[in-house]
Amino acid sequence: MIMLFNTLSRKKEVFKPIEEGTVKMYTCGPTVYDFAHIGNFRAYVFEDLLHRFLEYAGYRVIRVMNITDIDDKTIAGAIRENVSLQQYTEKYIRAFFEDMECLKLKKAAYFPRATHHIPEMVSIIKILLEKGYAYEKDGSIYFRISSFPSYGKLSQYDFDRITTARTDSDEYEKEQARDFALWKGTKDEPFFWNTDIGKGRPGWHIECSAMSMKYLGETFDIHTGGVDNIFPHHENEIAQSEAVTGKKFVNYWLHCAHLLVNGEKMSKSKGNFYTLRDLLKKGYAPDGIRYLLMTTHYRDPLNFSEQSLKQAENTVKHLQAFHQRLFFATNINGESEPEIAKTIEAASEGFFNALADDLNISAAMAEIFSFVRNVNESFEAGKLKAKDAEKIIEFLNRINEVIAVIETAGEKLPGDIICLIRKREQARKEKNYQLADSIRNEIADKGILLEDTPYGTRWIKK
Repeated sequence: MIMLFNTLSRKKEVFKPIEEGTVKMYTCGPTVYDFAHIGNFRAYVFEDLLHRFLEYAGYRVIRVMNITDIDDKTIAGAIRENVSLQQYTEKYIRAFFEDMECLKLKKAAYFPRATHHIPEMVSIIKILLEKGYAYEKDGSIYFRISSFPSYGKLSQYDFDRITTARTDSDEYEKEQARDFALWKGTKDEPFFWNTDIGKGRPGWHIECSAMSMKYLGETFDIHTGGVDNIFPHHENEIAQSEAVTGKKFVNYWLHCAHLLVNGEKMSKSKGNFYTLRDLLKKGYAPDGIRYLLMTTHYRDPLNFSEQSLKQAENTVKHLQAFHQRLFFATNINGESEPEIAKTIEAASEGFFNALADDLNISAAMAEIFSFVRNVNESFEAGKLKAKDAEKIIEFLNRINEVIAVIETAGEKLPGDIICLIRKREQARKEKNYQLADSIRNEIADKGILLEDTPYGTRWIKK
């Protein structure tokens, strides 16, 4: 049984997909006016963990991640650089996919671009006009919030009492300040579409309703994003989608908390603003960055610092060294230890149960580190045999489908290198450091760098 915290109900609920065995999920993707920053990737890594865990649990996941390539910022950038909108956004779309690959984020089934789905948006807006949920004013079209009585059910704002609630900021005249733009009639902008509802461009919110319903249906299972998306973006998605269809839009809404840097909101003016590329230029490893962004529970604020990133890198190195160390035992003959099988089973169950409790990744990783300690004790006691090591490697590879931070380079090392590493480990145990250093140098000459960690020796190919 999987429990997920639903922002709509403000409580954990048993997850039951609409279609048995299949999960349909929509994630708010990047607005491609610049390189994505680590606050963005905190959300994308959380969504990746959810996607991976659902597959680990046996579900087929159909995920859609939109790309916002038309809005005020992309238009301003294209005008500033005197290029077409497509030319301006294409470099950032390409960079985003490179960053995704770097952090081992699973690809969605669909990456629809807003500019490729204008007809779908226009179709929805026409229905909203016909039903009286929308109105036209000076060439622009707005959603009439007063026509949708349940508006605010996601954010749980009382709009009759809260007059300072965040609303759409635009220069167009509206019936009420909180009404939001579905279509912005063009004035002096160079980028627009001629459509049945006039000359202009879409508002921000309408794209997600159009693209999610096109690929996932009028009602789907999960919608994710950051807490800053709850209002007004996701609130507006619900209103316009349910007004069109008369059906519930999404069953489960999941939102991740903010990322802070050294306890403060990330800001370029404060000098604490980082893109993934900034961190890579500083020499940090992608696996460490992924681990840090992943291992604070998604509903808790994540306080990012370079010190915590270094700690995350060390943790990942220890996991990788442990995984590699297991290959030392793959040619040790003997009967399997029954206790090893029980240890694997307990760790597997604990890992799954923790993640099934609203993606409790901290508890899940605690199970793994307890497992690592137990196995290392068996290794040191000489109890670990080839059959045991193979089972443990298989288990680690299985959980790595979820956490995606354990490298498997050890499987590709030649047997003679593994023998030399094993010989060096024995020399270190016997405190024969001269021999250990000699072997390290010999292995380095063969293109393999060794790094000693508390969990054993980790190797890296040059």
